Amino acid sequence: MSNIVEPSADPLVRQIAARVRTERERRRWTLAQLADASGVSPAMISRIERGESSPTAVVLGKLSAAFQLSVASLLALAEGAQEPVADTPGVRRVTDAAEWRDPGTGYRRRQITGARFPAEIAEIRLPAGARVPYPAAAFAFVRQLVWVLDGRLTFHDGDTVHELDAGDTIELGAPAERVFANTTGAECRYAVVLTRDARP
Repeated sequence: MSNIVEPSADPLVRQIAARVRTERERRRWTLAQLADASGVSPAMISRIERGESSPTAVVLGKLSAAFQLSVASLLALAEGAQEPVADTPGVRRVTDAAEWRDPGTGYRRRQITGARFPAEIAEIRLPAGARVPYPAAAFAFVRQLVWVLDGRLTFHDGDTVHELDAGDTIELGAPAERVFANTTGAECRYAVVLTRDARP
């Protein structure tokens, strides 16, 4: 199945496109420079920036690492651009929160906090059999906690593997290559809580 979508198909895809382009231009990088920094091809980056391709979680991980942002930060910035109301305190209905879906794995992510809240909290739904790896640089400048809400998460923290059940948490240390994997036959739901140590 193709990951290519029409530019108008999903507002969040358009906002991710704008955010990736903004972060690249803020650094005065060419497509080739971002490709070198991320390991994502210039052609794929171009399609993402035009809103023609919905990036996978792995691709977003590589791009966010190049920007020295977490995936959560990159998506939260995009979602905040889509929904300015999220910047204000108050009630946020579940129906108001945009949900991003990885076209590669079916991984789904919903931002819980608004863009100006001092911590970023996201709810993740990882389908049975899904595996999402991230480079170490995606965890630079952040402190992060993972809290399993339902199901079981197999979490690779560098060379260490943790089997996390519902209610378990793991507080992440220094940046390392990490993998979120669901080796069971049922969906795993977990929360990611993130604060920034310093801005790049």
